[in-house]
Amino acid sequence: MRKTYLLVVTVLLACCSYKSYAQVPRIPEASSTQTIIQDFGLGKITITYSRPNVKERKIFGGIIPWGEVWRTGANAATVITFTEKVLIEGNSVPAGSYSLFSIPDKNDWTIILNKVVKQWGAYNYKQSEDFLRFTVKPTRVSEKRETFTMAFANSTTKSADLYLVWDHTSVKIHLQTDDDAKITANIDELMKGDRKPYYFNAIQYYYENNKDVDKALGWVYEAEKIEPKGPWYKLWESRLLLRKGDKAGAIAAAEAGIALAKASKDDEYIRLNKEALDHAKD
Repeated sequence: MRKTYLLVVTVLLACCSYKSYAQVPRIPEASSTQTIIQDFGLGKITITYSRPNVKERKIFGGIIPWGEVWRTGANAATVITFTEKVLIEGNSVPAGSYSLFSIPDKNDWTIILNKVVKQWGAYNYKQSEDFLRFTVKPTRVSEKRETFTMAFANSTTKSADLYLVWDHTSVKIHLQTDDDAKITANIDELMKGDRKPYYFNAIQYYYENNKDVDKALGWVYEAEKIEPKGPWYKLWESRLLLRKGDKAGAIAAAEAGIALAKASKDDEYIRLNKEALDHAKD
């Protein structure tokens, strides 16, 4: 009986504690926190940072002095995490987490990856703990960005641009994957088994990364035997044949793709095969 009583009391106290915790008043941070995640090659890039606002202040050369280390945000220093090795502005960076600092200046920004994460601001920043420093050029943008924003753009299977934008200033950092050999090995391994689930992605990767055209075409022809009514493989056949310089073959493949797409009422592949046909006829 005593054990049952203690169990009931424990459960009631836990419920009360949870309720009390849930009802604690909160005050929002003046600079909200954001986490952005970008798939990149075989891995991901994750950035967590706080987003200050202009609030009618002079930003660069004002509250962010020229030539001084900035946390690249507000509150805690910005943290960037790579799950795979990457190239940043041509510099090799191993997988891991880094604090992202910067030194804004009128004509150049120094971007810093520091090995110490979970820092508050740049107050305890030490250059001796830097992993990497490089410079990029800032540009002036006409549209004012009230809230400091970090965003990825121009993302492909092998590269992306990270933009830092605040007020009328924009900074671009170029990133590249460093895992083509691993991806190619993965494709080769997957192609040893049931190829059907992997044909499309393998063909697309080879085409977009200018790899072996004949090998990709071989996969196209194999896939067409499995899915003879699929207009998507005719699209890749047309693109690859055009890359080889076979315009007549590219035209024939695109026309066949248009016919298949019309038969299946697939508007997207009617449009894509028509675009391939136009390119082949140029």
